[in-house]
Amino acid sequence: MIPRVTSQTQMRSAQANLQASAQRLAQLQDQSSTLKTISRASDDPARAANAMAVRAEQRATAQYTRNADNGNGWLTTLDTALGASTTILTRVRDLTVQGANAGTMSPAAKEAIAVQIDGLKKDLLSQANASYLGRTVFAGNSDAGVAFSPEGVHSGGSAAGVERRVGVDSTVRVDADGAAVFGTGDTSVFKLLDNISSALRSKDPTVKVSDHLAAVDAAVNTVIAANSDVGARQARIGSASAGLVSAKGSLEAQRVQLEDVDLATVILDLKLQEVAYQSALAVTARVIQPTLMDFLS
Repeated sequence: MIPRVTSQTQMRSAQANLQASAQRLAQLQDQSSTLKTISRASDDPARAANAMAVRAEQRATAQYTRNADNGNGWLTTLDTALGASTTILTRVRDLTVQGANAGTMSPAAKEAIAVQIDGLKKDLLSQANASYLGRTVFAGNSDAGVAFSPEGVHSGGSAAGVERRVGVDSTVRVDADGAAVFGTGDTSVFKLLDNISSALRSKDPTVKVSDHLAAVDAAVNTVIAANSDVGARQARIGSASAGLVSAKGSLEAQRVQLEDVDLATVILDLKLQEVAYQSALAVTARVIQPTLMDFLS
């Protein structure tokens, strides 16, 4: 049986087809102006959800990158301070060996060496109080302002130290335990330098400068070991940074694929849709022409 087609049926069908064509034309016009495949979540819920997930990962990656850059700044400061401290302590050892030659040195010469060691102590204290962005790198999370007092007492800080998260499951410690590197109070390297100076100035023949050589060697080895540990942590930061750069590029490619349009394709589709819409309007106007009955109804 052939279904009956009335004028009202034709008009409703033609109107629905024209509205669908106009909607598609408006969508393509919007895409060509915004260069985005979706302007609201309802356009494509699945694609919108994926795009939001990618953007969340991009924000996390950007934060990890900032953390890695900050951590690298801390570790670079540590590396510089420990390298300078190694140079200072090596010089102290040379002067201690020189001052240990009691039989060939006059009191004035020993005093000159003692003065040099006093100056090196100040230099070493300055390195031990090195800071990055206002934070002391040898005092952990302490808010004392300096890691060591002039007397060589460490200000403390939590044993956990300062860490920077550079990945979902990856953290790197970016400070150093000043008490472990330089000691504190009477067991500090600063007290050791004071003892060497006192021995050089002492008139007591039983006080020997050479007795402190082993302690100086131990201090040098401790600082070198700490510097090596910092270097290993810097390598981890560098590896994490390289991985974050790669992840950033991959996530941006995913975002572009999900959100951005191919402008050439959109322009071509827009032109084709414009032709189709204009053709539909023309055909509809010829097929469905108004009659007197349309006005009377």
